[in-house]
Amino acid sequence: HIQKCKKATSNPFGVNIPLIYPDIEEHIQIIIDEGVSIVFSSAGSPSKYTSYLQKYGVKVAHVVANKKFALKCLDSGVDAIVAEGFEAGGHNGVEEITTMCLIPMLADFVDVPLIAAGGIGNGASMFAAMALGADGVQMGSRFVASEESSAHIDFKNRVIASKEGGTDLTLKELTAVRLMKNSFYNQIQQAYKNNATYNDLKNLLGRGRAKRGMFQGDLDEGELEIGQVSAMIKEIMPVSDIMSEIIEDFESASKRSSRFNLY
Repeated sequence: HIQKCKKATSNPFGVNIPLIYPDIEEHIQIIIDEGVSIVFSSAGSPSKYTSYLQKYGVKVAHVVANKKFALKCLDSGVDAIVAEGFEAGGHNGVEEITTMCLIPMLADFVDVPLIAAGGIGNGASMFAAMALGADGVQMGSRFVASEESSAHIDFKNRVIASKEGGTDLTLKELTAVRLMKNSFYNQIQQAYKNNATYNDLKNLLGRGRAKRGMFQGDLDEGELEIGQVSAMIKEIMPVSDIMSEIIEDFESASKRSSRFNLY
C-alpha cells in the first residue's frame, strides 16, 4: 500500500498503524525503510515508538480517547494528537467520551496540533470541531463509501443503506469496537446474556473478522466497523466529489455562524 501510494503522489502521506498489530516491529521498520513521512499510531503507548520514528524524520500523531492518554502523548513528544470521540467506527475508548466533550477538554492544555475524530462526516461537523478548539479533523467512515475505497462493494452498499442506531460500541473486555449490527453482533449480545468470559469473547471474535466483513463482503459473519455518521452517508462518490462537498458545506457552516456575531 505504501508503494502504491508513492506511485499515485509525490506529496507526503501518512500511514495508520495500530500498535497492537502482530509483528509491529517489522511494520515500523518497513515504514522507515520506505521513507514514510507521517505515522498515525493508535491502540498502544505513544512512548514506545514515537522518538524512534522521529529519529528517522517521521512526524508522529497518536490517537487518544481520553485526557490521561493525551497527557502521555505530550510526555512522549508526539507531533500531533488525534482526539477520537466514541461516535467513531472501529476501535474506540471504553469511557464513551463524545467528540463534543473530548475536544474542548483537551484543547485547554494540548500545545501541539489537535485533530478531532469521531462523528465527523461533513463540513458542518468539521466547522463545529474547529469551533471547539480542534486544528483539523480526521474522517474515516465518510470515505468508506467512496469509489476509491478498497472496502467490498457489498459493505459500501450496507453503509449507504444504514439507519440511525445501526451501530453499537461493544467488546469492551477485549478492545472496544463500534460495529454495525448484524448476525455476528447478535452473537456477541447472546454471549453477554450467557455470561461469557473474556476467553469466550476472544474465541467468538477469532481472527480476521474485520477483513472478512469489510474487505471480503461477508455481511453476516464479518466484523463491520463503521461510525455513527454512516446513517448520514447516502451515496457512493469519488473522493474528489466528497472533498468538494465537505469544503462547500464547511463554507456554508461558516457563513451561518455569522448570525451569532454579537459584536
